[in-house]
Amino acid sequence: MKPLAGLFITFEGTEGSGKSSQIRMLSQALTQNGIATLVSREPGGPPISEAIREILLKREYGKMLPETELLLYLASRAQHTGEWIIPALETGKIVISDRYNDSTIAYQGAARSLDQEFIASVASFATYGLKPDLTFLLDLPVEVGMQRIGDRTLDRLELESLSFHQKVREQYLVIAQNEAQRYIVLDATMDQETIHGRIWEAVLKAHRSRNER
Repeated sequence: MKPLAGLFITFEGTEGSGKSSQIRMLSQALTQNGIATLVSREPGGPPISEAIREILLKREYGKMLPETELLLYLASRAQHTGEWIIPALETGKIVISDRYNDSTIAYQGAARSLDQEFIASVASFATYGLKPDLTFLLDLPVEVGMQRIGDRTLDRLELESLSFHQKVREQYLVIAQNEAQRYIVLDATMDQETIHGRIWEAVLKAHRSRNER
């Protein structure tokens, strides 16, 4: 697809890695510096995508087949990308998404054992060929992440086994190695301010580079 004026940033990681907190801190910093920003999440975003999110994460739908799960995620993402993300990027905004296509490769590909080449192909179709400019992977041991979220009501994906989440983590690290030009891997056991500082530095650098093109 044609180059877009804005900057597309995604956050990836296993459950409890602290993505939500870091996205909130980054969004606040960007706003305070007068930088127009759109923050969203996967699955979710516009109303149609949020409706699909409810189906995907509902605990009662434990019998959902991997193929159904994959197609629902991609349907949500197609609407999200076409209705929200691309229009925002066209106006020059920084778009921050909590998860994107890499999550599908990790969760439905590695953990659900669906064909990853097929997933990559249909995911590209669902996102109009759009790829993030910068991706932060908040990496930490699966056991630590699950302990962090232990007190809240878990959704359908969070209820999966530790071995499932371990496969997700391992696949994220493979993706990060293969896509090193856009990936920054951060140790999510560090304190929040340290992590935020590294994210902020990388985002400012990418933002300046985009404006200098």
